[in-house]
Amino acid sequence: FFFQTDVEICLLGDSCKSPIGRFWNGNSAIYILQKARHDEKSDSMEESKSDDAVYASELLPKESSGPVALSVRRAKQLISLYTMAQNPNMTHWKISELVVLPPLWIRCDGSDPERTCWLGAEPLKAGNKITGINFYMVTCDGPTADKTCFANLEELKMAHKRKHHSSVVTTKGFARYELLRAAEIEDTFVESGSNIYVDITWNTVDKILETPPLISAATLNITLESGDPRSPVYQLYRELQFLLALAEGLKTGVTEWPEPVESESAVELVQKLLTDLKENLDGYCVSGNSNKAEKIRCDTVAVDSSIKSIFSERGDLDFAEQLWCKMRSKCVTSYQELIQCFTLVIKSLEHGEIQPWIHQGSSSLLSKLIQQSYHGKIEVVPLSGMTSIQMLLEIGLDKMKKDYVSFFIVKSRSCLLFQDYFISTSVDLQEQVHRVQKLHHMLEIMVSCTVLLQFKHENLFPLTQICMKYYKENPLNEKHVFQLPIRPALVKKFYQNDQPEIWKVDISSGHGQKEVKTTWQVSTDPPVEHMIPNKEGLFSDSTVNGSSEERMYFLSMAKCSQVHFI
Repeated sequence: FFFQTDVEICLLGDSCKSPIGRFWNGNSAIYILQKARHDEKSDSMEESKSDDAVYASELLPKESSGPVALSVRRAKQLISLYTMAQNPNMTHWKISELVVLPPLWIRCDGSDPERTCWLGAEPLKAGNKITGINFYMVTCDGPTADKTCFANLEELKMAHKRKHHSSVVTTKGFARYELLRAAEIEDTFVESGSNIYVDITWNTVDKILETPPLISAATLNITLESGDPRSPVYQLYRELQFLLALAEGLKTGVTEWPEPVESESAVELVQKLLTDLKENLDGYCVSGNSNKAEKIRCDTVAVDSSIKSIFSERGDLDFAEQLWCKMRSKCVTSYQELIQCFTLVIKSLEHGEIQPWIHQGSSSLLSKLIQQSYHGKIEVVPLSGMTSIQMLLEIGLDKMKKDYVSFFIVKSRSCLLFQDYFISTSVDLQEQVHRVQKLHHMLEIMVSCTVLLQFKHENLFPLTQICMKYYKENPLNEKHVFQLPIRPALVKKFYQNDQPEIWKVDISSGHGQKEVKTTWQVSTDPPVEHMIPNKEGLFSDSTVNGSSEERMYFLSMAKCSQVHFI
């Protein structure tokens, strides 16, 4: 909505992420007021009349697409209007029935000496009656690495007592530590949306920036994007990408084949596999220099040594899985090559040259043909059209499902409460592929927590259940934040010598609706999106108090006051 042409009013539902969440813990719908943005063509036309004006405008930063703040003076006017509209004593307004409005928050541009970035107002209620208003003011300054600018906790408590005439105050601390940072590789940073951080809360704060005690409550927050080249399971991710390309080709009729990277063609590798099978009655490949059966080492599980103990290769690959390993993305580079590979396999089955072993329960077309070959006759399958692509997709799906299930059952010891959901064949192939993507995302999370945080079974198990429950009910979402309650001692060694991303203390007094709170906070990122001061980096280039590379912090303060109507 718009008010008096210059104000934009947004109503945020209680399910929306609140932009004021760091300073106000209400859970109701709220009004957000900000500066209205209009077409500025007329303004630019006026500026073009003056060369000096044009030059000056080019020097100013371009307006971002984000929200724009109002002046502090305008915000105070709007707060006054809101307060009068909620005051039951304003009888001359002749409002027949006073409606309790949602809380109001106004973005401010920091143009006052305190650098105010938010002004807020929240009605106080007794039943259906409005008894008063809570007023809020949030200020922000920085960034700075100079800790002499930081507040003193005792002074904050005394100021709160004087302001609210309180004799007793309570303190509550909050700290956020980032456990997964962007790694620097050859002087470049790898862009990633992945993050693992821990939020810690505790009662009774003794000093500013104190390290949380071990009796605190902690929550691990995990957001992980698949496909990081540094991941120990990156090769498995590439295998999944080939599976997705096949699924997309089956859906659209157009398949993107990879460039050849192997000296041997897929046809040659498949022919070698068939030759080995003919010489080995058990259906496994044998080495040319050994009489012992040699398990095929698939690229799927040829992972970094640091993860071998976590995601080790399966030793029970059947013929279809071995065939997938030979034909996957490093080898098959064209539709014609794919048909040639399957032609070799089907001819060997038809002539009874091989009778390979396969896992029970497989529903792929190739598995059915192999089962038929046991009885000496197989049906004719035309490999033209999309049949060969579907056959490859089916055996790839079967293998990758078994890979993931092997990890979640054997390694994380999960009972897989929703196992049937993730490996079900009763849904179409596209949906099966989508569920395998979910399994891979869960695997990336488990592997990251195991490698980076050294999680054991007792921690992996509940995290696995949280992920599975979410993915049974929701589509793939790599931006979702998975939360796991933990003991701070579990991750203390990762943050005890680090500086927090956010640290704040709440000083409060009173109870119920008479509770008032003062919040002091430091954060490495701007606490409000509409006020972003110049920030050259997270660390100071200069030395402050004899310490180099001090973390740069934004300083914020939220104050509350009450006015009672009745």
